[in-house]
Amino acid sequence: MKVEVVVIGGGPAGLAAACKAWEQGAKSVLILERDKELGGILNQCIHNGFGLHYFKEELTGPEYAGRFIDLLGQTGVQVKLDTMVLAIEEGRKVHCVNPKDGYMIIEAGAIVLAMGCRERTRGAISIPGERPAGIFTAGTAQRYVNMEGYMVGKRVVILGSGDIGLIMARRMTLEGAKVLACVELMPYSGGLNRNIVQCLQDYNIPLYLSHTVTDIKGHDRVEQVVVSKVDENRRPIPGTEMTFDCDTLLLSVGLLPENELTRAAGITLDPRTRGAVVYENMETSMPGVFACGNVVHVHDLVDYVTGESQKAGTAAAHFVQHGETPDGRVLELKNGDRVTYTVPQKLRLAGMDRSVGIFFRVSNIYENVEIQVTDGKTVLCRFNREHVAPGEMETITLPRVLAEKAEGDTLTVQIVDKA
Repeated sequence: MKVEVVVIGGGPAGLAAACKAWEQGAKSVLILERDKELGGILNQCIHNGFGLHYFKEELTGPEYAGRFIDLLGQTGVQVKLDTMVLAIEEGRKVHCVNPKDGYMIIEAGAIVLAMGCRERTRGAISIPGERPAGIFTAGTAQRYVNMEGYMVGKRVVILGSGDIGLIMARRMTLEGAKVLACVELMPYSGGLNRNIVQCLQDYNIPLYLSHTVTDIKGHDRVEQVVVSKVDENRRPIPGTEMTFDCDTLLLSVGLLPENELTRAAGITLDPRTRGAVVYENMETSMPGVFACGNVVHVHDLVDYVTGESQKAGTAAAHFVQHGETPDGRVLELKNGDRVTYTVPQKLRLAGMDRSVGIFFRVSNIYENVEIQVTDGKTVLCRFNREHVAPGEMETITLPRVLAEKAEGDTLTVQIVDKA
């Protein structure tokens, strides 16, 4: 079976990439989705706040997904649901399997990786204590409550202040549970400010910064959770313990790009993002294989996922029609002071339009700062920000004419205090 563009993943990233690839002239586009329906994680995100940037209106997650599923229906894009992709081989051969077609090997002209991300679990953060029932990742609890119709608990403690944890604090409260506390290891929240206000402050749910769970008690079901304050090295401080009588612990302790396929294919990964290293058009180190959305780096807004994925879909269609980007000068993009990573990581001047968008996150909360892009000797461009925080992704636009002026082959994005 031969297909011009194969998109792996039918969530917001895959839907946007597939629609754009078709719009840009790809004659055959196929989405492979392991779930039984399109939409990905959006299907369980029944709260609003989606689409403000892209559609200029406030939508719920299922509504946002539905818009793109409707757009997909107006194209000739093919979809295979309940289909598990097993491997990507050289020559862009995709091995996959489903109950209807059995084992398939699909030869693709271009591939778009849009597998999304997964949650870190209790095992990843090594919480001590017993191992009773009642411990869930926040996303799992969200699916149980919003899609399966199960109530996961009545007295809840939430570890981590990522957006999913904050949203579940509100959701559990609305369903009649008592959320006793939201506990955050860092001295700042990892979520959007609007979620801190709307999900915690509006419901008088306390947020304990610089705290973590140091013990879980209970045999069959969680009975108590012990929370301790931590020092500047994130180590628990003896004597600061608080004990909460509860039956449920939700973990919102970070998301990781779902990159087992990417790694097995030999595609270069970035240890900072744990996603693929990508060029300005979202192409990975394997020619003709592109990546977009949360499989590249974890986004805070689905609108940004959509824009990035449309770029990948456009590039995939272009690759099929015109082949590889011509050789030429390549600039490496690095993170400097107060910046934790950048996406893309590499810029090919031959592949750049008039400008390129650069996504990055900062390492702490900073006020009244200047974002600089420098070649080590000269500051090529500056952007002022009144407030930046780790929980909110930053984006800047780098004009090609400025990138061309760079001395050397490295550009650095850094944060400095305003003079």
